[in-house]
Amino acid sequence: MENETRNDFKFGFTAGAENWNGRLAMIGFTAALVIELASGQGLLHFWGLM
Repeated sequence: MENETRNDFKFGFTAGAENWNGRLAMIGFTAALVIELASGQGLLHFWGLM
């Protein structure tokens, strides 16, 4: 485990899982914000769910 880095992508509960979770959450939040700014609607309205 000494050669593992926190950026390695491995399935399960690993040291890098929290890093990948945070990165993907930031990408999703940014994408939702861009959709709201570009369309003038919320994300659920944009997809026709509300």
